[in-house]
Parts: sequence; structure tokens; C-alpha cells
Amino acid sequence: MFVEVAGCGSFAEASRRLRVPSATVSRRIQQLEVQLGTRLMQRSTRKLTLTGAGLAFKERCSPAVLELMGAGLRQVTESQEPSGVVRVAAPASFFKFFKMEWVNAFLDEHPLVKLEFVLSDRVADLIDERIDIAFRGGPLADSSYVARKIFANYGGLFASPSYLARHGEPNTLRELPEHHCVITPPDAGNFATWRLEGPDGDEEDVKVKGRFISNSQDVLRQAACAGLGIAALPSIIAVGDVESGNLIPVLPRYKRAGRGLSVIYTSRQQLPQAVSAFIDMAVKKLGQQEWGGTTSCSSEAPKIQVGAGRAPIVLPRTQYGLRDCVKI
Repeated sequence: MFVEVAGCGSFAEASRRLRVPSATVSRRIQQLEVQLGTRLMQRSTRKLTLTGAGLAFKERCSPAVLELMGAGLRQVTESQEPSGVVRVAAPASFFKFFKMEWVNAFLDEHPLVKLEFVLSDRVADLIDERIDIAFRGGPLADSSYVARKIFANYGGLFASPSYLARHGEPNTLRELPEHHCVITPPDAGNFATWRLEGPDGDEEDVKVKGRFISNSQDVLRQAACAGLGIAALPSIIAVGDVESGNLIPVLPRYKRAGRGLSVIYTSRQQLPQAVSAFIDMAVKKLGQQEWGGTTSCSSEAPKIQVGAGRAPIVLPRTQYGLRDCVKI
């Protein structure tokens, strides 16, 4: 305000440009002089001039004010088009199902945007790690985040044809503990607990053991394909191996309970356009992704041929997250 008055040489003109009452402008200048302990302006009924202190203060303030105004103008201009860096946290297996051509098309459409992917199976702290968007499976631990659900369901049990040929296929949940399983780090009792939901909607916890342990879902997928045991996998990363015959659904009437794939971010308020554009693209593309010859929101169950000489298996819609594929 001081710089504007000094430039105009008049409280009335500065008031008009700033769209602030003249009395307010005069009062603010007086308050500034009190704070600085010196007079900045000489006033009369017809004229306003700067004192020596006022001239020195103007010379120091003007560049900073002009830079601040320029930054504000640039911000307004850039906010009209998506721009800036978008940091995305996702599982290590993210690009097993998220196609690079989608990324390429997004960057072509938004030339001022940069994408930085932080891939890990650990849960990222959005605030501390400056994450704009995170893809997570399962229930959200922090309810303060905003979530858009992509798939209501998350996965099932899978094993390779070679494993099933050697060890047989379990027919009930009670038989699972008798099998070799590839698991995430177990609890204190050396068991991993798989919560499974049956066709009637009832949930049951099954404790399993395994000699192959990893915190990476993609590594567990590879281990299952190699015949090391039965794996509980997100269907979104297992479906390709099911289609190719590398994996076979085990107990396909059961699915991982209490799971889901969501994209989360810290707040809806003042969401940068680049972040909003990427979220919209990701939700749309993943919602349209084909699973076993049908789209994710199709009403038809996918029919997948698994293994030579084996009859086609019709997977339940909910097995591959095909239920409730809507934005929330």
C-alpha cells in the first residue's frame, strides 16, 4: 500500500487503484510510520511528498513488491493450465497394470506437467514425503485423507499349474494351512493371516505358513508363478498371469475381504489442476481396463482359459474387482 501511494503521489489515486477507502489508506500509512518510528511522507491539503526515510524505504520495498505482484500474476496465469510436478506414490508393481502409454498421452496433453513416481510397497506419508497422490489397497488408516475408490474388491488366491500338479488343489479353506504359501512377513506366531470372504458374504480368517516371504506383492506373484506355493494377490496384478496360464485361481469362490484399490490425496481444497487432471485420468483408465476380455465394470463374468487341456473357468465378477466400479 505504501509503494502504491508513493508511486501515485496521492492518497485519493492510490485509494482508487487499490479499491480501498481513502481513509483506510491514510490510516494504514500512519500505522506503518508508527511501527517504523519515523515519518515517511509529508502531507498537505494539495501535496504529498516523501521524506528522506520514505525515499529510502520505497527503494528497498519497491523491487520486492513488484516481484510479489509478478509472482501472483504468474500463479494466476499458470493456474489456468495444469502445470508443475505431481508426486505419485504407488506399489512397486504399479506399472504391471498402469500402462506407460497412458502416462505418455497424459504428458503430451499437459506439456507443463512433470510426473514423479515413488514406487514402494510400504505406506507413504503424504505430508512428510510431499506426496500429491497415492494408490493404496485395503482400508485407509488415515480417515483425514480424501479417497476415490477405483475397485471395491482387491484379489484372491492363485497358484501355478506346476504347484497344483505336485501338491493338489485345496477344496476348502481348512485345507489351506496344509499347503505351501508365499506370504508377506508373518506375525509373532510365524503365521500370515488371510481374511477371505465367501460367496455368502461371510468373512473368515485363515492362518497360513510359508517358506518364501516378501513384502513385495510383485515378488510374491513371481514366486507363485515359479511354483513356490499359493499366493494371496491383488487381482489387478495377477490377471495377466491367469490369462497366460501361469497362474490358476485357487478356491475362486473366495476373495480377499476388506480390501480395495483407491487413489488418495490430502484435501479437496485448492487441489492443483495438474493433480486433479492426473487423478481423473487414472480413475478413468483403470475403470476402463479390460480384465480377461471384458471391461472392469462389465456385467459379464470373464471367461479365462487356464492351462492346456483344462476347461475354461468362469470367474465371479467380484473376484476381479468388477463390483462397484464407481467414483466416490
